[in-house]
Amino acid sequence: MNAIATKAGSPANTFLWLLKREYWENRGGFVWAQVITGTIVVVLSALMAVVGVIQLRSQDLEMHRGDTEITGSFAAVGDVMLMLGNGITGSVLAFVVFFYALGSLYDDRRDRSALFWKSLPISDTATVLSKAAWALLLAPLISVIIGMLLGVALWMVSAATIAATGLEGASSLFSESHPFRILGAMLATLPIGLLWSLPAVGWLMLCSAVARSKPFLWAVLLPLLACLIISVMAALPGIHLPLGSVWYVVGYRGLLSVLPGFWVFSRLAQNETAETALNAARTPEDSLQMVLHSLTDPRIYTSLDLWIGVAVGVAFIALAIYARRWRDEA
Repeated sequence: MNAIATKAGSPANTFLWLLKREYWENRGGFVWAQVITGTIVVVLSALMAVVGVIQLRSQDLEMHRGDTEITGSFAAVGDVMLMLGNGITGSVLAFVVFFYALGSLYDDRRDRSALFWKSLPISDTATVLSKAAWALLLAPLISVIIGMLLGVALWMVSAATIAATGLEGASSLFSESHPFRILGAMLATLPIGLLWSLPAVGWLMLCSAVARSKPFLWAVLLPLLACLIISVMAALPGIHLPLGSVWYVVGYRGLLSVLPGFWVFSRLAQNETAETALNAARTPEDSLQMVLHSLTDPRIYTSLDLWIGVAVGVAFIALAIYARRWRDEA
């Protein structure tokens, strides 16, 4: 920690060292949680593949060879595996970011390390923004990289499994896959995810900055309890309350927006029904294309819902910066 005080000169260098500090203290969640989860998934997938190949080889495979309905779906397997890798790491990331943001400022006050950092020539704004940068951008970027590596590993397991069964058309698993398109789509989701998750991350950091104890209670349980009370009141005769809007704002946009890709459900609800989307996807390739389009649809940037959430999230982070200036201990 003294390295920051001695080497940091300009505000840019100070902010860079603050980012490094966050990585040093939280690399277990940012990196190793996803790496360990991915390793477990790959090992289990390989074991299941071995068992499946042994069972198939113990039976007559002639009925499977040349089955165009089966081999025709191989083309999408590679892309699905790459997407699956990102889905797994993204799910782990959601939990990591949620609890990282929730404890980002509270933990400094609980162990009184905030007093040390305040004694250095480091502004509260830079400290809070460095934590927000990890929650909103850097951690998701690492997740995409690990997710692609996990997807490639699952891709290899799938290829080895199909080749071991002797099914025709297994080469299409490589020739018809689009790893660079998947990577580009995942990178394109980063700015959308940053903007979409701002209200949740901002709210969690604000609660982390002001709560004297048990920030989870203030950030999660109290808002949900308030929603339940409103729901009970709405059940009374003569009382009409916008329950859908309340749960949407508090639950979906306020807390669950840390989940990657959750803006897809909002877009589908506004523009088309799930039945219409499913009917349009007649092949695995069509389904994959629909998912990628929904994740990266540039029309999301024209959504008023998105920008209202951005404004609210920025306000929460600004309040968290202000709260850190006068609250030193938990």
